[in-house]
Amino acid sequence: MSSMLHLIQNENMKIYRRLGTWVMIGLVVAAVLVTAIFTNMNASDETANWRANSENAIQQAEETLKDSEGMPKAFKDSQERSIAINEYRLENNIPPLESDSIWSFMDSSTGVVSLISIFTIIIGAGVIASEYSWGTIKLLLIRPASRTKILASKFIATLLFALFSLVILYISSFIIGGLFLGFNAVDQPYLTYSGGDVAETSMAIHYIVEYALASVNLLMMVTFAFMLSSVFRSSSLAIGLAIFLMFTGSQLTYILSQYDWVKYILFANTDLSVYFDGSPIIESMTLGFSLITLLVYFIVFLLLSWLLFTKRDVAA
Repeated sequence: MSSMLHLIQNENMKIYRRLGTWVMIGLVVAAVLVTAIFTNMNASDETANWRANSENAIQQAEETLKDSEGMPKAFKDSQERSIAINEYRLENNIPPLESDSIWSFMDSSTGVVSLISIFTIIIGAGVIASEYSWGTIKLLLIRPASRTKILASKFIATLLFALFSLVILYISSFIIGGLFLGFNAVDQPYLTYSGGDVAETSMAIHYIVEYALASVNLLMMVTFAFMLSSVFRSSSLAIGLAIFLMFTGSQLTYILSQYDWVKYILFANTDLSVYFDGSPIIESMTLGFSLITLLVYFIVFLLLSWLLFTKRDVAA
């Protein structure tokens, strides 16, 4: 156990002693700051007539449900959810979030997770490929630690960088958002809808879950880049292909959504938020199905990484 911790510590030192790593962290905070500036500049009082807006939303949803025959279940559920939540708002005097509130800003900051994904892909693809390009792989493998432990330490260190970046994003979004937009709405509850009932929950916990859900794609694409780096020993190829698929995979899945088999594609399952606040791309998909599919891909990616890293002749 101590040897594994030492290997992880060694990989962390390699990652954080590079200036580029801290530039990446700085860019994450800078992205949050720029978002806050633009949000503050475009602030508007959108909730002045929130009661009338909620009543209109209820009326429109009820009109839509009158002709619900043949309506997709997911869409019907979304209309019922809209009615229930808006009725709850009116009964309990809970206005929706303003676009310039701290929690709306936290929501918009989830987009920065894509930037963290790119940075983590760069780190993950480089931790293996750089050992080959720098010629240090032989020195690394002559150590007493097994290749499996070495590979695991590199992967864990990469995930720790992602976790560190996400924590920085969450904290900086809350602090910067509060400084620019105020902390007035910090105690406002988030309304959830399940089984026909509306309940209040903590906004802070809700956005921790939101950030975690937004990180699923990050985890899968980093693992994919890690696997490619092991296969081709080229960080540029792993980075380029992983980033390309990260931005085009969902569009490709949407184009092919008319086919039922598309649900087995990785990118059809990476957005788990649709099971909590929307509808899946294929109606027959469930949260359990997506979790199992993601787990299978995750295991395959890691298994290929392990097989190639542990069995390949370094001199080849």
